[in-house]
Amino acid sequence: MIVIIDYDMGNIGSLQNMIKKAGGTSTISSNARDIENAEKLILPGVGAFDNGMKNLQKLGLIDVLNKKVVVEKTPILGVCLGMQLLTKSSEEGVLSGLGWLNAKTVKFRLIGDSKKLKLPHMGWNTVIIRKESLLFNGMYEDARFYFVHSYHLVCEDESDILTTTNYGYDFVSAVEKGNIFGAQFHPEKSHKYGLKLIKNFLELVK
Repeated sequence: MIVIIDYDMGNIGSLQNMIKKAGGTSTISSNARDIENAEKLILPGVGAFDNGMKNLQKLGLIDVLNKKVVVEKTPILGVCLGMQLLTKSSEEGVLSGLGWLNAKTVKFRLIGDSKKLKLPHMGWNTVIIRKESLLFNGMYEDARFYFVHSYHLVCEDESDILTTTNYGYDFVSAVEKGNIFGAQFHPEKSHKYGLKLIKNFLELVK
């Protein structure tokens, strides 16, 4: 069973629809028991970092998530804000993140000619795959995904970087560390590219 974690941070119905289109089944839940029984987890999210952490804490989900992800090594995919919450901290807020990645979340620093670029970074952009990954197995050439964000990850461990994307400069657009995966872009809004990524996540073997 795949559980999409519902912590009141954005509309996640489109993500469930994409999973169905990829041939999978999922449950949207904020129930700790459902998360305990999950074979895979997806942590989506749109909004502010601190609000996301507060909501996870309020729902009593942080301990069960730590158990599932850190101890039991259950595969998890963080999407957009969900990926940023995997880090230690964010310049957007003051609260600590889940800390599963040796990384932090920072705001775009556009300088020089790149100051002409708008924030948030919104729309389609390509990704450069930096290492082999089952998540991108058989991915279409010139893969591009849909982005909406003003903050991005900085990874202390370069081995965690799965893809980078250029917007004024190269930034981390996807990560992989063991059973922990993250995508700054929205696969559920990324047509055939996102569908392929979700299908690959569904097919991961723990």
